[in-house]
Amino acid sequence: MALRARRALRRGTLAVLWAFFGAVLSAQASSPWDDPYPSTYRAPTAAPVLIRGATVLTGTGARLESTDVLIAEGKIVAVGQNLDTLAGARVVDGHDRWLTPGLIDVHSHLGVYPSPAISGNSDGNEATAPVTANVWAEHSVWPVDPGFTTALAGGITTLEILPGSANLIGGRSVVLKNVQAVTYQSMKFPAAPQGLKMACGENPKRVYGSKNTAPSTRMGNVAGYRAAWIEAEEYLRDWNSYDAKIKAGGKAAEEAKPPKRDLKLDTLARALKGEIPIQMHCYRADEMAIMLDMSREFGFHIAAFHHAVEAYKIANLLAEKGVCAAMWADWWGFKMESNDGIEENIALVDAAAGGCAIVHSDSEEGVQRLNQEAAKAMTRGRAAGLDIAPERAIRWLTANPARALGILDRTGTVEVGKMADVVLWNRDPFSVYALADEVYIDGVLQYDRAHPPAVPRSDFMLGQPATVGAP
Repeated sequence: MALRARRALRRGTLAVLWAFFGAVLSAQASSPWDDPYPSTYRAPTAAPVLIRGATVLTGTGARLESTDVLIAEGKIVAVGQNLDTLAGARVVDGHDRWLTPGLIDVHSHLGVYPSPAISGNSDGNEATAPVTANVWAEHSVWPVDPGFTTALAGGITTLEILPGSANLIGGRSVVLKNVQAVTYQSMKFPAAPQGLKMACGENPKRVYGSKNTAPSTRMGNVAGYRAAWIEAEEYLRDWNSYDAKIKAGGKAAEEAKPPKRDLKLDTLARALKGEIPIQMHCYRADEMAIMLDMSREFGFHIAAFHHAVEAYKIANLLAEKGVCAAMWADWWGFKMESNDGIEENIALVDAAAGGCAIVHSDSEEGVQRLNQEAAKAMTRGRAAGLDIAPERAIRWLTANPARALGILDRTGTVEVGKMADVVLWNRDPFSVYALADEVYIDGVLQYDRAHPPAVPRSDFMLGQPATVGAP
């Protein structure tokens, strides 16, 4: 009896020890997927704000006339007419003005190609290998790039900062709040997914073909992608096998050894797990179709094709696959793969059932006038017979980019409970005369056109004669 009791006690003790070590090893196993550089962004506190009587484009497809928007504790708390105010609230006259969600640029290189544009600041392309999935754009972001301030004056509240397009797989992107900061971590949008920048076509084959290495052709591009994803599949299988042994416990867990860490394969494996969506630089329709086939082959998700000057040719296919197209209004013809662009591109992608059209910048200048770029696309769409109202087009700058970045549950629309990232315009934002009067991020007034001294200024511009952000 005593012997059985001792054996039972020993089995119980071993079970406890196995559980303990299993938990430790399981924590070790998950560590490759953790973010070692988490956001430190904290929205500052501000008094409530009541914007009265504005024309509101919600980003959901609605246009609300003479509508109030109440903001408190960084959130939109009410949208309607004749709202009651809160104690201590700042009341803003919105009559004859328009309110929209904060604009989101899904394709920016601010901070990684900052101003001034000199070689010492050129940190966007790690053009040392065709696959550099190990690099993260956030580690190149210079927070005091004055381009952030001028973008804010254009109503930009959120940006995705991407590596350049020299490589087949260029590295991870980062989503930033457009706020003044000394470190990029304090701009980093909390819990926003990173993206993975990939590039089709001319750029990778030109960059590496000129170095007499692969790829030098489009077929070399595709072979290079596939080789990288096959390697990532093997890496993920090794980690999954290790995790299974840890969860099984017993001797298998005791003898299990974690695979050797590989920063490049960490990123690709996370993309295969669905944790990092693909943001794909791609111009031609045929190449976009190839990449959709490849995404099915390996199981990764393409959130958006960027530039996508031929997206109109496969608008229905993109809609069917749930893939957005981030496009310019009329920037085309500057190289061979961009020659078949048309100015109706954005409108035609939007017109497809379930289509997800986005207006992006890829420019430190264009980011200042995304509303005007969208207005050009509206005009060309209307000329082609498409009925595009402001309440529809605003989604190209707000809800759709938020969807592509995986943050639509928190921003991109004017709805109760969302982050109070909003812009108050002096008129219809698609007018050539439109200017952002006030820009709020998490309910905090970050830009006020009527009070230039209150406009944030980059540290880099201190002492300079120009008044950055002034009207």
